[in-house]
Amino acid sequence: MLRLERYIRPYWGYILLTMVIKLLGSVMELLIPYLMEIMLDVKVPQGNLPHIWLYGLMMLLAAAGCLGFNVLANRMSAKSSGKITLALRHDLFRKLQSLSARQMDHLTVPSAESRLTSDTYNVNQLLARLQRLGIRAPILLLGGVAMMMSMDPALSLVLLALLPIIALVVYFVTKTSVPLYTRQQTVLDKVVRTVQENITGIRVIKALSKTEYEKQRFHTVNQELTQVDMRSGIVTGITNPVSTLVLNLGLTLVVVIGAWRVNSGAVRSGVIVAFLQYFTMILNAMLGVTRIFVMWSKGEASAKRVADVLEYPEDLAVEEARARDAEEDAPHIEFRDVSFSYTGVGKNIENLSFSLKRGQTLGILGPTGSGKSTILNLLLRLYDPDSGAVYIDGQDARTIPYEQLRKKFGTVFQNDFLAEGTVGGNIRFFRELEDADLLRAAADAQAEFLADKGGLDAPVQVRGNNLSGGQKQRLLIARALAGNPEILILDDASSALDYETDARLRRALREHYRDTTTVLVAQRISSLRHADLILVLDDGKVIGAGNHGELMETCPAYRELAQIQMGDGKEVG
Repeated sequence: MLRLERYIRPYWGYILLTMVIKLLGSVMELLIPYLMEIMLDVKVPQGNLPHIWLYGLMMLLAAAGCLGFNVLANRMSAKSSGKITLALRHDLFRKLQSLSARQMDHLTVPSAESRLTSDTYNVNQLLARLQRLGIRAPILLLGGVAMMMSMDPALSLVLLALLPIIALVVYFVTKTSVPLYTRQQTVLDKVVRTVQENITGIRVIKALSKTEYEKQRFHTVNQELTQVDMRSGIVTGITNPVSTLVLNLGLTLVVVIGAWRVNSGAVRSGVIVAFLQYFTMILNAMLGVTRIFVMWSKGEASAKRVADVLEYPEDLAVEEARARDAEEDAPHIEFRDVSFSYTGVGKNIENLSFSLKRGQTLGILGPTGSGKSTILNLLLRLYDPDSGAVYIDGQDARTIPYEQLRKKFGTVFQNDFLAEGTVGGNIRFFRELEDADLLRAAADAQAEFLADKGGLDAPVQVRGNNLSGGQKQRLLIARALAGNPEILILDDASSALDYETDARLRRALREHYRDTTTVLVAQRISSLRHADLILVLDDGKVIGAGNHGELMETCPAYRELAQIQMGDGKEVG
């Protein structure tokens, strides 16, 4: 189970105080039947009315103390468990942010969301329940048994004979339910993933009339979750009715045997009344103990899933710079015999080598799955190559600290995002940039539509739902340009722009970002034809490399695509 010591340690004193208060409340509750037994068996037969009133007042004070101490302890337990979960959730989120892309591929986003929400909630409930019931239930159970033994040891044997049966039931439920709750959380990940895919692709689903298919797909995974939940519910549901049945049978035996012993004069009637109350306390305490074990099962399963993420090893550690011969005028970007596979089966990129000087432009062209985005992932060091190396300014990217490395880039991914807020907020994206920088970047990105929408204060809905596809892309390009990056990566970032706007964007990049090395991934040759180097990819291999003129002569695939898109190969726009 996840070791929570370092999260609990700052609150040990507070938790200890909570347990002491809970202990006082439990002791007050145990006193009430004892005081009642004395009043019924001693004070009432004596007819001592002042003493009867005194014992009644003592019982009232004990009840009030029990209520007050328990309420206070419950509030304190909620506060400490909330703060512990806050720290745990913060560390989990920070760990998720530090995972490599390969680790996140293995974990999956829905699973990460589930661990960050429902799993941490289950840990929170475990911590709270342990503080609330972890003291009260055992004290009432052991204290009740002790009080009954002191009043009538023979009658107490009825209860002691029943406790092993309940203990066996609790052990069986705990041992069986942990794997079931682990399975339940795994299936919940699938439900989250299915819902996420449906919400993200709702337009495509409707456009292709696949609504009924998606309903059936969700029904299947929802039914699987229901079945797992039912199985775990059936197992954990055994404890309450079995415990209640066993203890009620014991209660019946106490009444029958107690009546016989009262009739024989072995015990007094007040003892039997107190016994019934203690028996009820013990019943509730046993149910509380079973609830603790049920919650422990859930909490343990969830804690293991959280621990799995927190204990992920560092996958992309920054390495020490290896000694290399000094290179004058080293390329700004260089791939040296790079090979990479996402799965380890088949190469997504194989033996790729190229170099770019500062201020040059690289164009990457190829069909879906040819490895275009993989090159960008390796350049950004979202993944490390299986063999070969990526160099920036002559330095192996694996030896450059992350913050230093990532600050070199301005990036627009193929499926990028916009947050709810304002245009200015999305372009700035939490960086210390002046409004002048934002306006300059917006102008270079050809985002002239901002003037009509209200400038930098124009509202942006979630995912940019109030913007067209072309407006979203220009806003994302402005975000990438705002920080004056050394390396600009545009992954199919102008696909929604018309030819004229695309041409103006390329012109602005050439004129205002001469020292910026640009990497363009595009499907339109008109967007790439002015690049200093164009790579034509197919199945992870370079089938053509050179500038536009060279490729028109040497690469049939490039020439055919140029003729299809531009007729004679001349630039459009």
